[in-house]
Amino acid sequence: MITEEIRDRLFELQDIKYRDFQSGLFPTLEKDVMIGVRTPELRTLAKEYGGREDIGEFLTDLPHKYFDENQLHAFIISGEKNVDTAMAELNAFLPYVDNWATCDQMSPKVFKKHRDKLLVEIDKWLKSELTYTIRFGIGMLMEHFLDEDYDVKYPETVAQIRSEEYYVNMMIAWYFATALAKQYDTILPFFEGKKLDTWTHNKAIQKAVESYRITPEQKGYLKTLKIK
Repeated sequence: MITEEIRDRLFELQDIKYRDFQSGLFPTLEKDVMIGVRTPELRTLAKEYGGREDIGEFLTDLPHKYFDENQLHAFIISGEKNVDTAMAELNAFLPYVDNWATCDQMSPKVFKKHRDKLLVEIDKWLKSELTYTIRFGIGMLMEHFLDEDYDVKYPETVAQIRSEEYYVNMMIAWYFATALAKQYDTILPFFEGKKLDTWTHNKAIQKAVESYRITPEQKGYLKTLKIK
């Protein structure tokens, strides 16, 4: 079975010291689900296995046991060249994503050429009740719709999201900090009007102030907008 073959390969690439370091980055995961394979090696494996005719067996064998298997799965989807296949595989996998790294490092390159289809799915993801599905949707808006395809209706949608989940709110903060760097004039009113919850509002300002893409003048003004 390809799943067993992949697991054997992952353990051949295991780095115990890296696993021990890495496990401290994921408070939501137990250490025993970490194998300890470095990201460049996982990306290389994804290119190797992504073209296999039997890779579907691995992709549908969910949930995976190990974090590294989830990472490999994410990188395989990211390399899929057919947009409909990528979207189908992504929607099948998202409910099983259980950590920020797998969520944030999964980014199908094919979406750049099919942003219209991506927008339809983003709308669905943002309405999900699953932490990392929502986080992924916000991440896709941040990656693909803050430049030439930007529209203020996108941050308006993100600003309406309310969650008790740390990993959702942190992504909202990250989104708005990035948006300030790219679309300052239309994003500033979200802070002046206090359209985010207090924690996310302040965290976004903190991240923006730490960014080299924000001017000293802008940083100075943003600091005055922090909610005490």
